[in-house]
Amino acid sequence: MSTRLPISGPAAPDQPSPEATALEAATRRLSAALEALEAAVERRCDADRDEDELAARIHALGADRSRLADELDGALVRARALERANREVAGRLDSAIDTIRTVIGEEPSS
Repeated sequence: MSTRLPISGPAAPDQPSPEATALEAATRRLSAALEALEAAVERRCDADRDEDELAARIHALGADRSRLADELDGALVRARALERANREVAGRLDSAIDTIRTVIGEEPSS
Protein backbone atom coordinates (compact mmCIF):
# COMPACT_ATOMS: atom_id res chain seq x y z
CA MET A 1 0.00 0.00 0.00
CA SER A 2 1.22 3.43 -0.80
CA THR A 3 0.53 6.50 1.22
CA ARG A 4 -0.04 9.64 -0.76
CA LEU A 5 0.75 13.05 0.51
CA PRO A 6 -2.10 15.49 0.09
CA ILE A 7 -1.51 18.05 -2.57
CA SER A 8 -2.25 21.47 -1.25
CA GLY A 9 -3.70 23.98 -3.60
CA PRO A 10 -4.17 23.65 -7.33
CA ALA A 11 -0.75 22.01 -7.97
CA ALA A 12 -0.54 19.91 -11.06
CA PRO A 13 0.71 16.30 -10.73
CA ASP A 14 3.84 17.04 -12.82
CA GLN A 15 4.95 19.87 -10.50
CA PRO A 16 6.74 18.89 -7.29
CA SER A 17 5.00 19.71 -4.05
CA PRO A 18 6.56 22.24 -1.68
CA GLU A 19 7.45 19.38 0.67
CA ALA A 20 9.26 17.53 -2.14
CA THR A 21 11.08 20.71 -3.15
CA ALA A 22 12.18 21.29 0.47
CA LEU A 23 13.27 17.67 0.72
CA GLU A 24 15.31 17.94 -2.48
CA ALA A 25 16.96 21.14 -1.23
CA ALA A 26 17.76 19.50 2.09
CA THR A 27 19.19 16.49 0.23
CA ARG A 28 21.40 18.77 -1.86
CA ARG A 29 22.62 20.57 1.26
CA LEU A 30 23.30 17.25 2.95
CA SER A 31 25.24 16.01 -0.11
CA ALA A 32 27.28 19.21 -0.19
CA ALA A 33 27.99 18.94 3.52
CA LEU A 34 29.07 15.29 3.13
CA GLU A 35 31.37 16.20 0.24
CA ALA A 36 32.90 18.99 2.33
CA LEU A 37 33.35 16.57 5.22
CA GLU A 38 35.01 13.98 2.97
CA ALA A 39 37.36 16.65 1.62
CA ALA A 40 38.22 17.77 5.16
CA VAL A 41 38.90 14.19 6.23
CA GLU A 42 41.13 13.67 3.21
CA ARG A 43 43.06 16.86 3.98
CA ARG A 44 43.45 15.76 7.60
CA CYS A 45 44.72 12.33 6.53
CA ASP A 46 47.23 14.01 4.20
CA ALA A 47 48.35 16.30 7.03
CA ASP A 48 48.71 13.33 9.40
CA ARG A 49 50.70 11.44 6.78
CA ASP A 50 52.94 14.47 6.26
CA GLU A 51 53.37 14.78 10.02
CA ASP A 52 54.35 11.10 10.29
CA GLU A 53 56.87 11.52 7.48
CA LEU A 54 58.31 14.59 9.19
CA ALA A 55 58.60 12.71 12.49
CA ALA A 56 60.41 9.88 10.71
CA ARG A 57 62.80 12.36 9.09
CA ILE A 58 63.46 14.05 12.43
CA HIS A 59 64.16 10.66 14.00
CA ALA A 60 66.56 9.80 11.15
CA LEU A 61 68.32 13.15 11.54
CA GLY A 62 68.69 12.52 15.28
CA ALA A 63 70.20 9.11 14.60
CA ASP A 64 72.57 10.64 12.02
CA ARG A 65 73.55 13.35 14.50
CA SER A 66 74.37 10.75 17.16
CA ARG A 67 76.38 8.67 14.70
CA LEU A 68 78.28 11.74 13.48
CA ALA A 69 78.98 12.84 17.06
CA ASP A 70 80.41 9.39 17.82
CA GLU A 71 82.54 9.50 14.67
CA LEU A 72 83.77 12.99 15.59
CA ASP A 73 84.72 11.82 19.07
CA GLY A 74 86.65 8.91 17.55
CA ALA A 75 88.36 11.21 15.06
CA LEU A 76 89.40 13.58 17.86
CA VAL A 77 90.89 10.69 19.83
CA ARG A 78 92.82 9.52 16.75
CA ALA A 79 93.98 13.08 16.04
CA ARG A 80 95.34 13.45 19.58
CA ALA A 81 97.12 10.09 19.31
CA LEU A 82 98.63 11.19 15.98
CA GLU A 83 99.79 14.48 17.52
CA ARG A 84 101.52 12.59 20.36
CA ALA A 85 103.13 10.18 17.87
CA ASN A 86 104.19 13.14 15.70
CA ARG A 87 105.86 14.86 18.68
CA GLU A 88 107.61 11.61 19.63
CA VAL A 89 108.86 11.04 16.07
CA ALA A 90 109.97 14.66 15.81
CA GLY A 91 111.94 14.27 19.05
CA ARG A 92 113.58 11.08 17.81
CA LEU A 93 114.44 12.71 14.47
CA ASP A 94 115.99 15.69 16.26
CA SER A 95 118.04 13.29 18.39
CA ALA A 96 119.12 11.30 15.31
CA ILE A 97 120.06 14.49 13.45
CA ASP A 98 122.13 15.67 16.42
CA THR A 99 123.83 12.26 16.56
CA ILE A 100 124.61 12.35 12.81
CA ARG A 101 125.97 15.92 13.09
CA THR A 102 128.15 14.85 15.96
CA VAL A 103 129.45 11.83 14.04
CA ILE A 104 130.09 13.92 10.91
CA GLY A 105 131.70 16.68 12.95
CA GLU A 106 134.04 14.23 14.72
CA GLU A 107 134.98 12.24 11.64
CA PRO A 108 137.12 14.91 9.96
CA SER A 109 139.04 15.52 13.16
CA SER A 110 140.11 11.86 13.67
